[in-house]
Amino acid sequence: MPRVECKICGKDFYAKPNWLRRGWGKYCSRECKHKGQKNGRFAKCFICQKEVYKTRKELRVSQSKKYFCSKRCQTIWRNSIVYVGENHWNWKGGEHIEYRDRLRGSGIKEWCRVCGTSDKRILCAHHLDRNRRNNALENLIWLCHNCHYLVHHYGTAIPQRDKNMVDVA
Repeated sequence: MPRVECKICGKDFYAKPNWLRRGWGKYCSRECKHKGQKNGRFAKCFICQKEVYKTRKELRVSQSKKYFCSKRCQTIWRNSIVYVGENHWNWKGGEHIEYRDRLRGSGIKEWCRVCGTSDKRILCAHHLDRNRRNNALENLIWLCHNCHYLVHHYGTAIPQRDKNMVDVA
């Protein structure tokens, strides 16, 4: 009866002779076998400092060499540290452009000026003079994505401004 010591916890256990011939019989349980097969290391989450286990591959393929415990922490890092200012894909040269919010807060009804749809999910702000830096309310109107494309690429006419556009509540 061969008795063997577990490589992980040091517990003495019985191992069958054919296990030993095959190179098995190193671990006393599945939990110890799982721990013995780990080849990575523990790293601290860059955001919350929580200890998290990363495999060799995860350690190797990380471009930033910063490790995260969850997608939530990774998203916080990306949206507050990495992709801000000049590194953001939609950077406009230092101006804080919030023309959609200005248009929403102005009392102008949210509906497409060309086709009349009022589905807020597909509406976008359009600059009448096509100058993105001119964010005056007189220069901004709502268009759906389809009509916005048609206006820019095919010169579709936009109806003139009328009294029904402003919703005084």
